[in-house]
Amino acid sequence: MNFKEVLQMADEMVFAKTGEHLDNLQEAILRGTMQGEKYTKIAEEIHCNESYVRDVGSKLWQILSEELGEDINKKNFHSAIKRFQVSNSSNFAQGDVVTIGSFNTCGEARHPPNIPNPHQPNQETSHHDLSEMPQLGAFYDRTPQLQTLKNWILQQNSSLIALTGISGIGKTSLAVQLIQQIKHEFECVIWCNLDTSPTLPEFEANLIQFFSQYQKQDSPTTNQKALPLIKYLQKHRCLVILDDIHNLFSSGELAGKYQPEYEEYRSLFKKIEKISHQSCFLLIGWEQPRELTQIKNQNTQINTLQLKGLDSAAGREILRDYGLADIDNYSALIHRYQGNPLWLKSVATQMQELGGCVTELLLNDTILLPEDLKDVLQQQFSRLSELEKQVLSLLAKARDAINLTQLLENSRIPASDLVNALQSLSRRCLIEQQAKFYTISPVLRQYAAIRLGG
Repeated sequence: MNFKEVLQMADEMVFAKTGEHLDNLQEAILRGTMQGEKYTKIAEEIHCNESYVRDVGSKLWQILSEELGEDINKKNFHSAIKRFQVSNSSNFAQGDVVTIGSFNTCGEARHPPNIPNPHQPNQETSHHDLSEMPQLGAFYDRTPQLQTLKNWILQQNSSLIALTGISGIGKTSLAVQLIQQIKHEFECVIWCNLDTSPTLPEFEANLIQFFSQYQKQDSPTTNQKALPLIKYLQKHRCLVILDDIHNLFSSGELAGKYQPEYEEYRSLFKKIEKISHQSCFLLIGWEQPRELTQIKNQNTQINTLQLKGLDSAAGREILRDYGLADIDNYSALIHRYQGNPLWLKSVATQMQELGGCVTELLLNDTILLPEDLKDVLQQQFSRLSELEKQVLSLLAKARDAINLTQLLENSRIPASDLVNALQSLSRRCLIEQQAKFYTISPVLRQYAAIRLGG
């Protein structure tokens, strides 16, 4: 039995028990186990904490034990799966279909008739509208972040979560992967892209129409009147994803300030935070509402995840996909572009198209800025206030990290305004802070020098 067959069989067992497919970490544990690797080696390969890998592995063996009907652990998994295959082959030769636990060898109807899966709502009673959700392309490992979001949503029952990060860092890809794994935990799931920037009354009307259709589907014989939005969130377990939330905020202002016509969204988010319900809103964008930071300090059901770049191993996967796996000092290239998937893909495409002459430039720490990468950076820079541009220009001129005192000495910006600008730039993920010092990445430094005259 090859690993692909083992993986498929284990995936079907886990799905039968939990209603979820194997995640990247579980697959890595199975692969390492089949190769005879210890947890220490598996953790090193996927850049994950060993104790966390052991914990996930222990839960995985427990699930497989219950499905296979015998005690499964890391040491006996290989032999147990072989016994299972031999047993199935023997029974198939006799014309039988063997059921072990809730798993059957045909790979279908993994739960006994008329007994619903307690982890997965009945498909007839769930109502999903993911027509605006982008398709998931290549997904590079974000296991810790996935686990964090799952824990907030499924274990802590968070009512409001902001997923933020600089353009191209992979926020939407992470959210799509998350939704694919947890959507069956909810009665209603809807993905709304705010690129059209609907007003709050328009947005609420669309949601109410979606939820009322679900309610009619659930009780078709009842002529039910449309309810206020919060009532649907209380009555049903709903997950609402708002992508490109930054479209609600003003350009030319500090991060998170609503445009006048979208100020009413503030009341919606406060209502979601204050009123008891069983639903969750996931906000995705370059910026988050200012009030979320204040609310978060008072309420554990409000969370913010600011997404950083990929690690070296995941970054190398991107380079490998673009035929650049063997370039020298690939780690330095990944670090130079902050592990940003979109930035790496843009530079990798340029390197691939132009060949060795461009690769040689990397030895001199040259920063390549392809035109499509400039376009991406332009979109985010165009949202900056004049105050933020001044501060970013100062940081671009400083070749090393600089502290607040030095920034004040090198400018005429009042201290209060300077601190506000630094806070806003930090929320946009455009600057980095190390202790009391601030700096910007090489890519942003070079682009700021071009755009702002730094």
